[in-house]
Amino acid sequence: MITKPINCLNKCIMVPSFFSNPIIMLSTFPLTPTKETSFHNFPKAGFHSSTPTVCSNEGGAQRGNLDFLHVMEQRGVQADCNTYIWLLKGCGSFGEVKRLHGRILKSGFDGESLLCDQLIDVYIGFGEFECGVGVFEDMPQKRVSSWNCMIHGLTRGQLSDRRVLHLFLRMIREGGSVPDLDTFCGVLRGCSGGSVGGFKIVEQIHSQVIRYGYSNDPIVGNPLVDLYAKNGYVNSAWLVFENLCWHDSVSFVAMISGFSRNNLEHGALNVFIQMLKSGITPTPYAFSAVLSACAKIEFYEMGEQLHAQVYKWGLTSDTFVCNALVTMYSRRGNMVFAESIFSEMGINHRNAVTYNSIISGLAQRGIYDKALQYFDKMQLSGLKPDCVTIASLVSSCAFTGDLHKGKQLQSYSIKAGFSSDIIIEGSLLDLYVKCSDLQTAHEFFDSATTKDNVVLWNVMLVAYGQECDLSGSYEIYSRMQLASMKPNQYTFPSILKTCTSVGALDLGGQIHTQIIKTGFDLNIYVCSVLIDMYAKLGSLKMARDILERLTEEDVVSWTAMIAGYAQNGLYVEALRLFEEMQIRGIQSDNIGFSSALSACAGIQALSQGRQIHAQIYAFGYLTDPSIGNALISLYARCGKIDEAYLLFATIDIKDHISWNGLISGFAQSGHYEEAMQVFTQMNHAGLGANLYSFCSALCASANIADIKQGKQIHARIIKTGYESEVEVGNALISLYAKCGSIVDAKQKYYEMHDRNEVSWNAIITGYSQHGCGREALDLFEEMKQEGVMPDHVTFVGVLSACSHVGLVNEGLNFLKSMREEYGIVPRPEHYACVVDILGRAGLLKCAKEFIEKMPIEPDALIWRTLLSACTVHKNVEIGEVAAQHLLELEPEDSATYVLLSNIYAVARKWGYRDHMRQMMKDRNVKKEPGRSWIEVDNLVHAFYVGDRLHALADKIYDFLKDLNDQLSKMGYVQDRYHLLNNIEQEQKDPTVYIHSEKLAVAFGLISLPSAIPIRVIKNLRVCSDCHNWMKFVSKVSNRSLVVRDVYRFHHFEGGICSCRDYW
Repeated sequence: MITKPINCLNKCIMVPSFFSNPIIMLSTFPLTPTKETSFHNFPKAGFHSSTPTVCSNEGGAQRGNLDFLHVMEQRGVQADCNTYIWLLKGCGSFGEVKRLHGRILKSGFDGESLLCDQLIDVYIGFGEFECGVGVFEDMPQKRVSSWNCMIHGLTRGQLSDRRVLHLFLRMIREGGSVPDLDTFCGVLRGCSGGSVGGFKIVEQIHSQVIRYGYSNDPIVGNPLVDLYAKNGYVNSAWLVFENLCWHDSVSFVAMISGFSRNNLEHGALNVFIQMLKSGITPTPYAFSAVLSACAKIEFYEMGEQLHAQVYKWGLTSDTFVCNALVTMYSRRGNMVFAESIFSEMGINHRNAVTYNSIISGLAQRGIYDKALQYFDKMQLSGLKPDCVTIASLVSSCAFTGDLHKGKQLQSYSIKAGFSSDIIIEGSLLDLYVKCSDLQTAHEFFDSATTKDNVVLWNVMLVAYGQECDLSGSYEIYSRMQLASMKPNQYTFPSILKTCTSVGALDLGGQIHTQIIKTGFDLNIYVCSVLIDMYAKLGSLKMARDILERLTEEDVVSWTAMIAGYAQNGLYVEALRLFEEMQIRGIQSDNIGFSSALSACAGIQALSQGRQIHAQIYAFGYLTDPSIGNALISLYARCGKIDEAYLLFATIDIKDHISWNGLISGFAQSGHYEEAMQVFTQMNHAGLGANLYSFCSALCASANIADIKQGKQIHARIIKTGYESEVEVGNALISLYAKCGSIVDAKQKYYEMHDRNEVSWNAIITGYSQHGCGREALDLFEEMKQEGVMPDHVTFVGVLSACSHVGLVNEGLNFLKSMREEYGIVPRPEHYACVVDILGRAGLLKCAKEFIEKMPIEPDALIWRTLLSACTVHKNVEIGEVAAQHLLELEPEDSATYVLLSNIYAVARKWGYRDHMRQMMKDRNVKKEPGRSWIEVDNLVHAFYVGDRLHALADKIYDFLKDLNDQLSKMGYVQDRYHLLNNIEQEQKDPTVYIHSEKLAVAFGLISLPSAIPIRVIKNLRVCSDCHNWMKFVSKVSNRSLVVRDVYRFHHFEGGICSCRDYW
């Protein structure tokens, strides 16, 4: 027998090439091989693929390794530690390992560290972790390699990351071995599968890495970056990445992945650019990650550049890269490119993600037929559609309201076994909700396989919110609480939006309490909806408090607050907040700009509006429809007709909002004729008027007292079915009242089935303007009895009514009740009404004292009211005081100079009168000329004082001469010279001073049939002479005259005026 030294045998055993040649094998062992010991019968299974094949056991007991030991013993060769290590590597079953382990124990090698390490590795490799732990625990001395073997074994077996951590911490505590790079790599890889328990645990691992000097090594740094990022600590991951001594492709991919996973797409793109600059070849995963980032943040141009890089690096056939490209182009809406990439991929490179991306892209753009074709292709290719595919198609049906196709997909999901999937259930419920099939949605919700999905509850809240069904919404919310379903950040906004739409502020406050209890009171999205609710429902202080408690600068919350101020008429506060938002560096969105423009329009702040317009242009929002409409409204309401028309012309698709912006803007800025022209153009353009269009047109007709046009609009309103709308009823009341037909206004008021505070205000103000003060006050009492709370507009009407009929004490009592009974703080217009009450009654001294004791600083309106009363009652002393304040407040207003000049003229103080006139010339103040309008044969005719430009001027003056002769016979005495001194009376032609309202009335008498009342509008207050003249005219002509001046209506009939000479 030839013996071989053990070292020689071990050398042969450990060299793989030795066993690759059976001739060498046979020459080494000259014994005649038996069936059991032949080379070809050694087991081929080994733990590592590179391990040499030593034996096999085809159909027999697995004894190859033990037979080999037997051969060695026959040759007199004693196996050592290396022999057993080699044999363990070649074991093909757990049984072989156990038998070899037994021989190792008999041989006394169980204390050898290398052999124990191999035993641990093999046991764990066969899934027998506890056996490996037993070997590890029995080791007399544990080297770092032993610890590493256990750590890597746990990692390779995908066992609990906590077991990896506990083992690592035990290694640190026992202190017998110093962790090396391999240790940390194993620990970090073992913890990368899931959450490791928070930032402190990750930080402890990092601290040990730093302690042992490996913090800059990419071998440890790369998995540490990955671990930080997976647990959401991106800043820490970035610090580790930055401190690495060099960066390889793994480093960059880990950082790109970290940014992408945490929705920090800009960071991922920046790292990718840095990767390219470093000269490192991008991996397919890096490309797919940054392409996905471009799609998420809509950096489509950069995505196209990356597409070119994909071609450059030859990655056009990579499935992950191509999937990302398909997704990016689908989201952009470039389905041509998306389908092209899909086609180029080839059938072997497509997977379910590929089909999901293309189907979702097509479905979201309403290309359902093609989406369904790809759906069929997906099935034919052997790829089973998953829940994402079905959900995408169902969601697209929900988006377009295609309930029929949605139900077909539901049938497919049932057949495919997806019907109980929470994604499918959520999509199907959303389908029924968006298709307004609330009954089926409720049935589907009740039959859902699980109610543990909060999304389903949220969708049902949205469903009832769409129907403004607060009771149904609250029922779902209550059931949710009873089911112990924990709400998320989307639950509360759903019901809060319903509270907002129906005005349920009290319930909204209760929900707010629940938000605080559940810890969502600092959630940005929830807070933005709370701010929107409180702001829209008038609780602005609460909304502002929430905004100021926010820890993050959220543009949606700021925008909601700005919009709230604007919608509640607090335009100055809205603009201040908009300015503060910009100072804080918060970039406004389209809604913020739109709200700021609305605020500018509300106070005619044209200069500030132009500045915001410039910002809109700079930030690229000019093409946004909401911005365009807001700009139209701004310039129209500021009276900039040409600019409003120019902006209107630039809008490609002109909707109701665009047209209404022009109509209402022109109407509110006093350009009523232009408003009516736009209303007519809107109808000719084929766009039927809506509720807002009709209301704006009625407003314009009312302000030019065009009752004929107003009645035509009224007829169209009846035809289109808008007459039952409360807003339309209110506008019609105002129309008829302002056109002098208080009877029609009253009739419309009593025809309304539903009324709000605006309805009451309109009819009370109408009665007040027509001098029907008692009737107005009776309606006010009726309003209170019906439980309708008066507002500041109501009290303007009530106080004006007291003024027109001389109810001094009643007016003072009403002012007092505003604060004491109704909690309404009087505004300047209320104080002006009280001054008017006292002034009309001749109590000028009391009026002056009242002004001096007011809790607010008197404005120009208040002083002008007092000055006007002084003119009527010829009080020079108090008139001069009022005029002095007016000249300080509004030195450019001509009314002040004219009124004071008239006071001096009445008092025969001609020098003072001339001084005032010269002051007007020196200051270049132009007096507003008196002007009157009357409509005859669908044409509005305008007259000035002493006007001879009219085509029938001669006929009018001849008629006036004859008419005045008749009036003189009845006792009328013309007071045409009370403002002229004796010299002026001699020099002036009497016809030069015929006021415009006399000319208009004369023209009406000539041109209109006797059955039609003569309606005249005057832009200034009717003088006493004209008022007296019209009383005589109504008696002589037996005609009804209705004159509307700047203060009120005068109805002349049978020689009597409705104001009873008190105006």
